[in-house]
Amino acid sequence: MKFLIASDIHGSEFYCKKVLEAFENENADRLVFLGDILYHGPRNDLPEGYAPKKVIELLNAMKDKILCVRGNCDTEVDQMVLDFPILADYAVMPVGEKLVYMTHGHNFNENNLPPLGNGDVLLHGHTHVPKCVEHEGYVYLNPGSASIPKENSWHGYMTLCGNEFLWKDFDGEVKMKFEVK
Repeated sequence: MKFLIASDIHGSEFYCKKVLEAFENENADRLVFLGDILYHGPRNDLPEGYAPKKVIELLNAMKDKILCVRGNCDTEVDQMVLDFPILADYAVMPVGEKLVYMTHGHNFNENNLPPLGNGDVLLHGHTHVPKCVEHEGYVYLNPGSASIPKENSWHGYMTLCGNEFLWKDFDGEVKMKFEVK
């Protein structure tokens, strides 16, 4: 099964469409959002193509393909208009013999770890910066932001197929990769 993983769309119709085009081009089976879907938040400028109502329409049309965790900008009001669950603080997925702990990153992160086993993966967004950091005992991965990348990073997403994570920009260029062992 192939997963496309994206984070921090922040209400951008323009970048939501880019994520959905990538989903189709990658021939992915499921779309995983690591939070911050509709609202841009008080610390961010409006992203290009800010149109949360259009994002709602686009994502509700594919509700059966989406797995989502709650970001710090996602609320019960957002859940009222989205037809797929968005308010889970985390999700856990097995990859081989390891677990991938998926969360947004505002609660659990490198400074406040969730319960991880040796070699497990902490996957979160929130910082808007793509990362792959191998710590003693666990690995931290971040797809960056689809709409508001920071620290000179790219607009993009991540895929997970088998045990390999790939970071890509919206042109499909592989920027980073990591294999869960």
